[in-house]
Amino acid sequence: MNQLQKGLLFAVIQVLLVSSLGAKLLWDRETSPRGWAVTQGYDPDLPIRGRYVNISLLVKADAVFPPSQGPVLFPAHGSQNVELVVDNGRIAAIPVDRYTGLSVSGPQVRDGEIVATLSPPVVYFLPERAADPLRGHATGTLFVEVTLPRKGPPRPIRFGTKVGSEIVPLETE
Repeated sequence: MNQLQKGLLFAVIQVLLVSSLGAKLLWDRETSPRGWAVTQGYDPDLPIRGRYVNISLLVKADAVFPPSQGPVLFPAHGSQNVELVVDNGRIAAIPVDRYTGLSVSGPQVRDGEIVATLSPPVVYFLPERAADPLRGHATGTLFVEVTLPRKGPPRPIRFGTKVGSEIVPLETE
């Protein structure tokens, strides 16, 4: 095999590897459950920036932090190991005993439901000419639709806002 043939073979292998990752992500998007979660944007202190926004998800957490009688008081302990499920189109956390890499902390009551901040946060990559969707929206009024792969953190698909009781997707460009 000469150098040109080796180079072409290497290029074909690289294209196949990248294509297989893209195919896996598309497959997960079609077959994994998906739902909406409230967003809470934040700006991490990173020296390298790209066209992305970092998003903390606020997920339903009434199974992790059950409501108490009278005023809602939450225990002052750290984070709780969880698994994510879709409950009526919304992302909800349920406690598990095994390690999943996902945890919730900081429970709060928002719009009459108990929500908590999911860790780790997710990253949403923006199209080249798209505006940052987190700018101009008050905290808690912007939602993101995510898929829930079998392992790992949720994968964001698109943003939406709540109109009445329904979440309407936003245009990205």
